[in-house]
Amino acid sequence: MGLEGLGKSLRNVFGRIGNATSVDDDLINDICKDIQRALLEADVNVRLVLDLTNRVKQRAKEEPPPAGKSVKDHLTQIIYQELVRLVDNGEGIQLKPQTIMMVGLYGQGKTTTTGKLALYFSKKGYSVGLIGADVYRPAALDQLKQLGEKVGVEVYGEPGESDAAGIAQRGLQKFKDKKIVIIDTSGRHALEDDLIEEVKRIAEVAKPDERILVLDSQVGQQAGPQAEAFHNAVGVTGVILTKMDGTAKGGGAISAISKTNARIVFLGTGEHIRDLEPFNAGKFISRLLGMGDLESLIQLANEEIDDADSMQKVTEAMMSGKFTLNDMYYQMSQVKKMGPLQKVMSLLPGFSGIEDKIDYEASQKKLQIFRTIMDSMTNEEREDPSLIKSKRIERIANGAGVSPHDVKELLAQYNMTKKSMSKFGKDRKARKNMMKQLNGVNLEALKNMQQ
Repeated sequence: MGLEGLGKSLRNVFGRIGNATSVDDDLINDICKDIQRALLEADVNVRLVLDLTNRVKQRAKEEPPPAGKSVKDHLTQIIYQELVRLVDNGEGIQLKPQTIMMVGLYGQGKTTTTGKLALYFSKKGYSVGLIGADVYRPAALDQLKQLGEKVGVEVYGEPGESDAAGIAQRGLQKFKDKKIVIIDTSGRHALEDDLIEEVKRIAEVAKPDERILVLDSQVGQQAGPQAEAFHNAVGVTGVILTKMDGTAKGGGAISAISKTNARIVFLGTGEHIRDLEPFNAGKFISRLLGMGDLESLIQLANEEIDDADSMQKVTEAMMSGKFTLNDMYYQMSQVKKMGPLQKVMSLLPGFSGIEDKIDYEASQKKLQIFRTIMDSMTNEEREDPSLIKSKRIERIANGAGVSPHDVKELLAQYNMTKKSMSKFGKDRKARKNMMKQLNGVNLEALKNMQQ
């Protein structure tokens, strides 16, 4: 079961609570069995699952609901809090001068994540140096240099040198004036003895403030032994989970945290160099449960959108029903900069209830076709789409290399969006009903869980 499957199962649990006539011991026991099944299928460690559901049972049966909160909402809040507790194991990496050592097996995304981490600190105003101490993978140093160039960070490495600890030592001397130094180490296809000895030597020389294990979220229960071996070697202080973009299991990685007592510090959420975000347990569970993460969506928009004032004007025009195809084109261009469609939509509250009905790849291609069609239009046509009749449709289609049907589909989509968003912007009841349709579970109860 992927994370999207786990989220769906947990949302079903909350839906069952909302539909129950009353909350009694039988319901609580049945709900806990459903939670156990969902977490175990996601590869979460058995002991962690039992601990969680035992706490849910105890709290649900012993804690009275706070004043003004129903028994159902109280049970929902308890489950939410315990899920957050499951994945919350301390604060993230502090923003201070430090040396960071990256460890992990081949294929976990370690070198790419090293580049992402360098960008993260650079954007926070810190000078960063990268040390390429992976002496086994021939292309590792070249890859690190490419990443360093992309994010504007200097890279130190010694092509052909086999002494990884020596490279780390000399790299630290080279970057003694840098605030942040990140060491990329070698991986293997398995936990071989020479790998463990090598990372031990690097740790002894570098004395890193943070020893970060980079872990592919798809590894399942194998994450436990991997984490334990690296922890015994260097004392893992933090974990970065990669490939957390909607297809990962994630549960095995959560189990790995219990093996190291280290906290999850970042999530790798895509292939782009910017797709790294500080881990927040509450936000993580909120997304999983379909509550979305509007704070992250706003932050993403602020970082990627060129002109916030223009975007706001377009949005206001859209809500009033007066927007043009030029406005629509601008909005599509800005949203594209924010990343894959699935990533953006996953941050919207209630969206998880319909996500399995959307073909993201087809939707992304359709958006690109629409942009190409609008490129084939005159500015006059984009400002006043009512001008576009049969002859203009043929001309636009020929210019864009598409069929007249595609042009008509764009115009139909534009008119439908204009009409529905105009109604949506003026009618509070319509907005409320739309949110209710987007989410089959008790969304208000989910929102109240954090209160």
